Amino acid sequence: MIPRSADGLPEGWPAEHGVTTVGIDVLAWAEAFLAQPDGDEAGRPWRWTDAQARFVAWWYAVDRNGRWLFRRAQVVLPKGAGKSPLAAALSCVELAGPVRFDGFDAAGNAVGKPHPSPWVQLSAVSQDQTTNTMSLVLSMVNEGEASDLIEGLDTGVTRVLTRNGRLDPVAASASSREGQRLSAAVLDETHHWMKANGGHRLAQTIRRNLGKMGGRSIETTNAWSPGLESVAELTGEYAALIEEGKVRDEGLLRWHRQAPADTRLGDEASLRAGLEYVYADSPWIDIDRVIGEVQDPGTPPEQARRFYLNQIVAAEDSLVSTQEWDAGTVEDRLEPGDEITLGFDGGKTDDATVLIAMRVRDRLVQPLGIWERPDGADDWQVDRETVDGVVRNAMSTYRVSAFFADVALWESYIDQWSLDYRSDLLVKATPKSVVGYDMRGNLSDTTRGNERLIAAIADGLVLHTEGTRLDAALRRHVLNTRRRLNRYGVSFGKEHRESKRKVDGYAGMLLADMARMKVLESGKRRGSRKVVILS
Repeated sequence: MIPRSADGLPEGWPAEHGVTTVGIDVLAWAEAFLAQPDGDEAGRPWRWTDAQARFVAWWYAVDRNGRWLFRRAQVVLPKGAGKSPLAAALSCVELAGPVRFDGFDAAGNAVGKPHPSPWVQLSAVSQDQTTNTMSLVLSMVNEGEASDLIEGLDTGVTRVLTRNGRLDPVAASASSREGQRLSAAVLDETHHWMKANGGHRLAQTIRRNLGKMGGRSIETTNAWSPGLESVAELTGEYAALIEEGKVRDEGLLRWHRQAPADTRLGDEASLRAGLEYVYADSPWIDIDRVIGEVQDPGTPPEQARRFYLNQIVAAEDSLVSTQEWDAGTVEDRLEPGDEITLGFDGGKTDDATVLIAMRVRDRLVQPLGIWERPDGADDWQVDRETVDGVVRNAMSTYRVSAFFADVALWESYIDQWSLDYRSDLLVKATPKSVVGYDMRGNLSDTTRGNERLIAAIADGLVLHTEGTRLDAALRRHVLNTRRRLNRYGVSFGKEHRESKRKVDGYAGMLLADMARMKVLESGKRRGSRKVVILS
């Protein structure tokens, strides 16, 4: 497995990992045949930026049998970073460039050839967007060497034809697109592709048409608004499931360079560093001008982060923002013998079951188990014996000072844990149970604990591990959690009752945090290490 860089792409270039690619031929063809479509360099030969070239090299990478490594791609770039010219260039390349594997040369490098009958679609949900990108396509081919050297080239406002191929701009009208024999497609600005405007259906139709022809698709998008269920967001969620190991699919390539999570909009030095990081590959961007736009009172902070820092900003009612959570990431992990508390939230079929540990001395959170129903497994139930085994392993591996478990659906197991570990735990969850804690029945205490936890996360006092599928699943659960008001204050919940976006990991973390606070308030401790209460 090739490690990923911070921008989401595989590290370095394919050749550095012994991977061959048709992309070198693609890069050379574009610079020889296409023209810069706009800006100060308009009319001059097209030049890829370094990051664009690296993306192209990986996108056209093949295995030793000449099969593509990737079937889908998503490119997430900030405002002004060149998404539309990139989409136009890739459309031109797919129409007439050497985009098909044609064997290996004497040095073992992959060689490309043009598709024999390409049909390329440049897709968007609005006619204005297709017109904008199509105008770049026309400038690239008409002002470049392509106009003289591509056989049968015929450009028009609504299509580009070659002797054997075509490139069409299409807007959202999915039913009329069914069955087209596409070789490639660019899905442009997919943060605008919603179910209501036909975007979901158009994306599904295009992918079906590509699938039967062995074609591939590339999405280009800004950072999306979570909760709107755009095609861009759904692709991002799919990538997260792959990272967690819930979906086995190595065919998705993502390029998403975000400013560091701790970038502060009100601190010009911090903001400049974040912008210079995100726009490192876009020398045409005036960073001072962007800083002015960000700090303009008319620019909402969430839009500044989305459009300029390329960050996925939490929904308005999110309990914890992406930046707040990611800022607490550390490389540390729990070690056997660490003093911890445990939080457990159990489900049976649809809801997830989670066991979350929190280290007492520094509030480090680490998931020990997260069990969720696999997609399509309608008759799935969590394996309770496996869960019980993980709980008992945690009790024997770490010095557990307190264990809070929500009682719903798991009463018999919680009763048994209370009996088995009543002499080991320093504090009881409630006067009635050593382990059992009814979150709904103790709404006042749960709400106060929730307010304490979200304040601590915002202040950078809650640390968490990263790098495993369990860490990724906990992050997803935390970011899914929504702010809910009750008569006692701010509580938490799902975005709506029927939502498939789970929040059980957050509930388990809250229980572990409440257990930790009770231990610290009791004055009872395991071991001799001094702990400072961070509340």
